[in-house]
Amino acid sequence: MITIVEAVTKSQLKEFVVFPFALYKNHPYWVPPLINDEMDTFDKTKNPVFSSAEAHFYLAYKDNSIVGRIAAIINWDEVKNQQKLKVRFGWWDVIDDIEVTKALLEKVYELGKKNHLEYVEGPMGFSNLDKVGVLTEGFDEIGSMITWYNFPYYKDHLEKLGYVKEKEYLENRFPFSNVKTEFFVKPNELIKRRYQLRPLNFTKTKDILPYVDKMFDLFNASYAGLSSFVAITEVQKEYFKKKYISFINPEYIKFVLDKDDTMVAFSIVMPSFSEALQKAKGKLFPFGFYHLLKAKKESKEVLFYLIGIDPEHQSKGVTAIIFNEYYITFKEKGIKNCIRTPELEDNHAIHNMWKHFDPVTFKRRRTYKKDL
Repeated sequence: MITIVEAVTKSQLKEFVVFPFALYKNHPYWVPPLINDEMDTFDKTKNPVFSSAEAHFYLAYKDNSIVGRIAAIINWDEVKNQQKLKVRFGWWDVIDDIEVTKALLEKVYELGKKNHLEYVEGPMGFSNLDKVGVLTEGFDEIGSMITWYNFPYYKDHLEKLGYVKEKEYLENRFPFSNVKTEFFVKPNELIKRRYQLRPLNFTKTKDILPYVDKMFDLFNASYAGLSSFVAITEVQKEYFKKKYISFINPEYIKFVLDKDDTMVAFSIVMPSFSEALQKAKGKLFPFGFYHLLKAKKESKEVLFYLIGIDPEHQSKGVTAIIFNEYYITFKEKGIKNCIRTPELEDNHAIHNMWKHFDPVTFKRRRTYKKDL
């Protein structure tokens, strides 16, 4: 018999967070999150997303053991402002028992129907800065700190339950040795002169902070045209600033400003923390912090996390400036591999940016949809 219990107490939420640690114990490709970081994400007193979103967390029990989990989410900005009558599900992990998946998803349907929503989509988080998608290809590749890993049967469960593909995401990579400087070094100088632009680089995190709000404004403007986009609110900016910026090497954050010091482009790259997080096993102390700090300083693999360009500058070759700055930085640091985090398959503009580097798609993931 399968029993579904809503996780409402702190101890229940802790069980919700740590269940995947048992499910993927000793798995070579699963990358565990930091437990306290996950707990803060689900804490309605700490995460400002709850000012515009609703979430319920469920655990599935069978024979007195936890066998699955799921979060049922409504992003009210999406529902009210964009008229997307959608209930989301995320943080979904389950044993290979479709009846457990079915029972968990029933709680998502209940929330959707209660609020007169029309369909369910997932897995996805609260916003575009959360993890997204069921892995459908690349099961023999290590995950990252900004993606979910899952077993192959996750996809099978959803399709057997009548879900259809909604969005496809690609993850691509290329060796740094593939970078061809002729495609950006000379254009970089030409574009800077023609449009009176200049790059802004950093060596200290504190120097970045005055620009972060402008970066999120540009993020909202540059991604607004994507079908899946929900804007980052003012209160969320401060939260993400504290959550992410300290994790990132300041030299991996690049801005491009115009003659009036208006930001027209930004890019954020992160060192790969995958192996460090596996060694940390969900905890910063006593040794997790050391492993993460070591990766931040020494990792030879980087992840292109975000890149945004002002719509008025998107056809002006501004990426040449960004690529040129990263080329200088990566060469100094001896970077070996570059990974692009999940990008919508139909986002052709972003794919065209990288075509000269001969990237290879090594993972695919997708969200699934079902009418209520």
